[in-house]
Amino acid sequence: MDAVGGGLVTEMRTRIEELEAAVEENRNLNLRVAELVDLVQELLIPVASQDKDKIQAALAEFQRSL
Repeated sequence: MDAVGGGLVTEMRTRIEELEAAVEENRNLNLRVAELVDLVQELLIPVASQDKDKIQAALAEFQRSL
C-alpha cells in the first residue's frame, strides 16, 4: 500500500496521529479552562458577599482538582 503512494500513506497516517493527539490536548485544555472559569464564578459571588466559608470551600475544591 505504501509503495503506491511513495511513502505518502505513511506520512499521512503519522500526520493524522499527530493531529489527533493535538485535538486531545486541546480538549483537555478546554476542559481545564472551563473548570477555572467555574472556579472564578464560585469565588466572585462569595468574595462580593464576603462569605469566607464559601471562599475557602471553593479554594479547597480547586486544590483537590490539581
